[in-house]
Amino acid sequence: MKNNFYNEFDIERLNESPREDYRSPFQIDRDRVIHSSEFRRLQGKTQVFLPGEYDFYRTRLTHSIEVAQIGRSICNYISKIERDLFDEDYFIDPDLVEAACLAHDLGHPPFGHAGERTLHKLMKSYGGFEGNAQTLRLITEVFYRTEESRRGMNPCRAFLDSVLKYKKMFGEMDDPFNHFLYDYQKTYLDFVFGGEKFPDEIQPEDKLNNFRSIECQIMDWADDTAYAVNDLVDSISGGFITIAKLVSYGNKNSGRFTDNENKYLEEMIEWIKAGKFKAKFGSQIGDIITACKIKKRSTFMDAKTNRYKYFLEVDNEVFEKVQFYKNLSVELVFRSPQLHQLEFKGDFMISKIFNVLEENYIQNSGNAKLVPDFSHNIIRNEKDKIERARLVCDYVAGMTDSHAMRNYKRLFDPDYSSLVDLV
Repeated sequence: MKNNFYNEFDIERLNESPREDYRSPFQIDRDRVIHSSEFRRLQGKTQVFLPGEYDFYRTRLTHSIEVAQIGRSICNYISKIERDLFDEDYFIDPDLVEAACLAHDLGHPPFGHAGERTLHKLMKSYGGFEGNAQTLRLITEVFYRTEESRRGMNPCRAFLDSVLKYKKMFGEMDDPFNHFLYDYQKTYLDFVFGGEKFPDEIQPEDKLNNFRSIECQIMDWADDTAYAVNDLVDSISGGFITIAKLVSYGNKNSGRFTDNENKYLEEMIEWIKAGKFKAKFGSQIGDIITACKIKKRSTFMDAKTNRYKYFLEVDNEVFEKVQFYKNLSVELVFRSPQLHQLEFKGDFMISKIFNVLEENYIQNSGNAKLVPDFSHNIIRNEKDKIERARLVCDYVAGMTDSHAMRNYKRLFDPDYSSLVDLV
């Protein structure tokens, strides 16, 4: 069945590719993500807590799968309720949204957002590091490899755009902390917009970074939903959030909380007391999905694609609840001494590994082979210093948490490893 929401502009790929396939272009891109080593590595990367410590914690992989389910459900719900905007021949493609959701965290390094901050600090003089920009790099340049080179997955324009949350370049911003693309990725941005120039009114950073396709908007809200709800479930299950902590948190902040926020806090306490917090939080996901609506708008891209003609609108009270959940996680979990200790350890290990590789591969042409043969050879064969740094960063960012720990031990622990330790 043809979906008239999309046209040839949307399904054009970075490079010419045969069209004959039983799958749609968006299904092809989704399948390529699922079968990639980058996607599999997410099972070993931190979501909130270190993977493997307990079997119920979410990893980046399980988080991405949950985001994909929520994203598809939003598409299905919108198709059913927005009958004045969409029908059987004109709808937001759930396969495309699913692909975006599955891919959205591919570029995240080991040790979660703490690892991202560390790599950005280490890469500042080489163009910075950003998880979303790294995702773009992976799908456009890194996904597949031959014996001597790498190439991307040749994404179609609509999929490439669906993961493009930020559109401002590193060099266009004043010492950015995050939310940028690497400067050389301007080529991909130009491809996404088909050469169209951004009007003056959306040139400022806050406007440009929020100018997103409808699929990207749905992916981002699905990500917020999974993060806000499911990370709280893990935190309660793991003992990071207790009734005592919630009561104390409420007493400290009752004066600044809205009536709704006080109600949300009281609900959570009652759910935990009754031993029903998992089921109750699970039901919140359905409420968040059904709080979505679609509104029309006019943009400079409307002559080329339908993907910018619409924006996602969320019921104010539900939006407030999600923000409350996210803020609570920050206050009680992400600022806890236990997590700060883990972040400190991750920062220390990544910094030490990167500094050794920088000395051996970026600043000097050392003879030591400190990375696997393939990575060693492509770094050594690269003449440009900035690109060598980016290749070293690719290697470090691609590590799982446990792989980073093993590399650290191999490099700095005299009693660790042996000649037969190949992994």
